[in-house]
Amino acid sequence: MSVIITGCVVCIGSGVAGAAPKGTVVMFHAGSLSLPFEQMEKAFEAMYPGVDLQREGSGSQAAARKVTDLNKPCDIVASADYKVIDKLLIPKFADLNIRFATNQMVLCYTDKSKFADTVNSDNWHEILATDGVVWGHSDPNLDPCGYRALMVLQLAEKHYGLTGLSDKLIANRPMENVRPKSVELVSLLQTGNMDYAWEYLSVAVQHGLKYVVLPDQINLGNYEYDDLYSEAVVQVTGKKPGEFMDMKGGSITYGITLVKDAPNREGAVAFLNYLLDPEGGLQILKEQGQPPFILCRVPSEEMKAALPPELQQFVEVKN
Repeated sequence: MSVIITGCVVCIGSGVAGAAPKGTVVMFHAGSLSLPFEQMEKAFEAMYPGVDLQREGSGSQAAARKVTDLNKPCDIVASADYKVIDKLLIPKFADLNIRFATNQMVLCYTDKSKFADTVNSDNWHEILATDGVVWGHSDPNLDPCGYRALMVLQLAEKHYGLTGLSDKLIANRPMENVRPKSVELVSLLQTGNMDYAWEYLSVAVQHGLKYVVLPDQINLGNYEYDDLYSEAVVQVTGKKPGEFMDMKGGSITYGITLVKDAPNREGAVAFLNYLLDPEGGLQILKEQGQPPFILCRVPSEEMKAALPPELQQFVEVKN
């Protein structure tokens, strides 16, 4: 990606030249994006010294609810599950949903974990069911990694033909082992206070954790198994207190959106232009163990046409 700075005119890739954006850009994003977005923030602010990119990591549903429930000013929301944007932000708070990256679920551990020397892709569920083994996942109501962990258990029950496996495993996981976001579990693993935790592959790679690779039929990482994944369903809290919504299993796909009333739309579009560039933010994702979509994806020609013109070059219509 070429960056030419002359006075106040900046050109990025084949984007349109114009006055460089300034001011604060606020982004609420999935915790699993924290490390790659940290790198992107440094690169983006070096390109645009007048912009201050302020990020808040959390579970993806929690990120969306900062906009819908707390009315916090925000320019961009990035979710570890694009469906969160569809269900919570569109159409009232956003029009766009750009799918930009994938991932897969893995079971993380360290040398301090019980059975660290013997755990593998065949026996992991036996180990999680063992008394004294401490394992956990993030809160399904706040973080897609949480409900995806539960989906993996449901799919494993069918894959291994072990009736009651999911309930058996959850019975060996006390509620105090359920944390608001998946990255909080990393420190518990590293300090030896937890033996195993469900994470995304990218998080495992970024933090140097050991991990069990699961069969494609259950790891939510292969879109060719989407019909199978859809058999897993987890109920989570909905848009309003007392409401619930069913999250169906599907291959892991990250989404990002521009909030309708973004206080700094110009700065937000400039960041999205950087993020979606294969030589920009998508390259950082790739280096961080998270496969990006090249080109990124939107579901319809109408949505592509609604994108800011400079973003359309990085996007294709594909379900």
